[in-house]
Amino acid sequence: MNARHTETSLVWGHSALRVVIAISPDGVVSIRELGAGDPGPRPPAQPLVEVLLAGQGRARASHRFSDTAVGRRFTYVGAEQARDGRWHELRITLRDEHTGLEAHAHLRSAEGVPAVRSWTTITNRGVREAVVLGVTSFAAGFPAGSADGLQVVRADSEWLGESRWRVRPLREEMADLNLPLHGQDGRGRLAVTSTGAWSTGQHLPTAGLLDPHSGRAWLWQIEHNGPWRWEIGERRDGVYVALLGPTDIDHQWHTVLAPGESFTTVPASVTVSSGGPHGAYDGLQGAYDELQGVYDGLHGAAAALTAHRRALLRPHPDRTRLPVVFNDYMNTLMGDPTTAKLLPLIDAAAEAGAEGFCIDAGWYDDDGDWWDSVGEWQPSQTRFPRGIEEVLGRIRERGMIPGLWLEPEVIGVRSPMADKLPAEAFLQRGGTRIVEHGRYHLDLRHPAAVAHLDEVVDRLVEQLGVGYFKLDYNIDPGAGTDVHAVSPGAGLLACNRAHLAWLEAVLDRHPGLILENCASGAMRMDYALLSRMQLQSTSDQQDPLRYPPIAVAAPLSVLPEQSASWAYPQPDMDDERVAYSLCTGMLGRLYLSGHLPTMTAAQRESVRAAVTAYRGIRAGLAEAAPVWPLGLPGWADPWLSLGLVTPGHTYAGVWCRTDEPAAASLSLPHLAGRRVDVEVVYPRHLPAWDVEWDQERGRLTLTKPVSGPSARILRISPVSSSSPVSSPLL
Repeated sequence: MNARHTETSLVWGHSALRVVIAISPDGVVSIRELGAGDPGPRPPAQPLVEVLLAGQGRARASHRFSDTAVGRRFTYVGAEQARDGRWHELRITLRDEHTGLEAHAHLRSAEGVPAVRSWTTITNRGVREAVVLGVTSFAAGFPAGSADGLQVVRADSEWLGESRWRVRPLREEMADLNLPLHGQDGRGRLAVTSTGAWSTGQHLPTAGLLDPHSGRAWLWQIEHNGPWRWEIGERRDGVYVALLGPTDIDHQWHTVLAPGESFTTVPASVTVSSGGPHGAYDGLQGAYDELQGVYDGLHGAAAALTAHRRALLRPHPDRTRLPVVFNDYMNTLMGDPTTAKLLPLIDAAAEAGAEGFCIDAGWYDDDGDWWDSVGEWQPSQTRFPRGIEEVLGRIRERGMIPGLWLEPEVIGVRSPMADKLPAEAFLQRGGTRIVEHGRYHLDLRHPAAVAHLDEVVDRLVEQLGVGYFKLDYNIDPGAGTDVHAVSPGAGLLACNRAHLAWLEAVLDRHPGLILENCASGAMRMDYALLSRMQLQSTSDQQDPLRYPPIAVAAPLSVLPEQSASWAYPQPDMDDERVAYSLCTGMLGRLYLSGHLPTMTAAQRESVRAAVTAYRGIRAGLAEAAPVWPLGLPGWADPWLSLGLVTPGHTYAGVWCRTDEPAAASLSLPHLAGRRVDVEVVYPRHLPAWDVEWDQERGRLTLTKPVSGPSARILRISPVSSSSPVSSPLL
């Protein structure tokens, strides 16, 4: 392995993943192959680890994280393999003799899943301090001959408009500069970054590269609840990908390593779909058997990412129960709960079949102006004259889990806690507490901040019997804090990690507690948090017509069984609109709201029917793989569809937003050549849609015969040639 006259290689992986690590004659290490099938063209020799040091810089001037001076000099020292349950592990050691810097590149992959989780630890083995400006969590060349023909898939996100995906030719982002003619690598790159603590507030840390010709694809996610950067760049020998947490140039982050000190990056994961005759699913079970050899490219990598995310999850009983939760906020009480308003809602939610009831914002407010006074988290006496215990008791009496909204990381500027906690318990810049939208931000590195939040959670759980928290996060503190940190970004990274440690400790003390991740909707939808929390709010969008593209796109970012999209039917809606709103929440975590007590009997029955139907399919959703029969949703598309493929059935949600009757054709190639039974899961009481199945092509044509927006949840099941097939009318 240490020979210098020829290239050597290290092969690692398992039944669904093959990784080949190439070691050049001069000892430089790169990933030659990362795939699940046909390895494809040789990728560029992108160094495995890139480290930007203030005293070393890049080998050539640019703003890229490719070919840093240290990255070029890192040489192979050794490798260790291990097994941790279903996880295969590889640690590669590199060293830069010039600076004495040592790097450990960690790779970890779950058996049967074509994905790898990657992070880097660097240690200063030299005699001088090292000022570190950036370290890659993952860096590798993509297996394609050139950037020509490649596509990049990425998403923008913002409050009310989350998860807006698009697929574009990479050449629209990077011009063909004829680099071989110039004999030099390029200097440009497509760099996408997120700043502050809203990790998904502007762009998503999930993205990918697709090769439509071969079917090869990578999808990646950066698993950090703070700043990150991913970049794609072109070298003379091909295209590389680099994934990072915070950096100096983007996030005011740097760290200083004294001799003997270490730094570990945030983790990132890459999933692969390699095309070829076997697709990306050899060795996978359940739903993936349905997809084996059929889907590659984006769908193949998305299915692999879904399996990988499930492997990352912290064990929790919620994973098998997936209870239906009613929340009183959206388009209902809107932060103004009282005993008089809640008791009828609780009864109506229970009658509809809800299994949890969350009292959202306002339960702690006595004066009607609570935004900048939050932080003590004591129940209001004016809103609940006989105590909040009466309301929580009614929730339990009706057989539901009591829940409360909480925004733990903030203290309002008018809150009594603002003066009870020491100044060091808050994020600061230059000795001044950071204020955003009338709130201070707690620093969970400080024991007083942790003790305060632990007291709040333990009191609410142990004394009031709360079993569910909606954890919101409605401010972004910016670059970070300079308290006990060499840079604001370093302070923020430490705070991000302290937040994760706090969540872990909460669940260690209360292992059955259900935690919903929310940040003004989905402004912090990352797998640092979602590997620990049980479900994710996908949006604050109040317009039921604009919500479906968010719900349909969500499984590319978050597991279906964690994806909580609002279903908020209202008394003033007609029957189709009620069903349309309910369908939006059904292929994920059904998250109910709405003025149920004032609905008609028929409307309430429609809600009950949706909940009953959801209970019948939810177990399958927890092992489903997502597909998009009409492609990834566009924000203004008239037709939208999400498919969830389970071992026995394919569930398809279809939304039509046109006013007139219309038709659409769903692509379901995994069912091609098979007879199918198509039935309505919900709503069964409304006019039927016409259905035509093209068995040869695997296409299902649906015709909406009614005027106005309409939606249906369908179950599509393969049947034997001798079995009867249901009517072509739904």
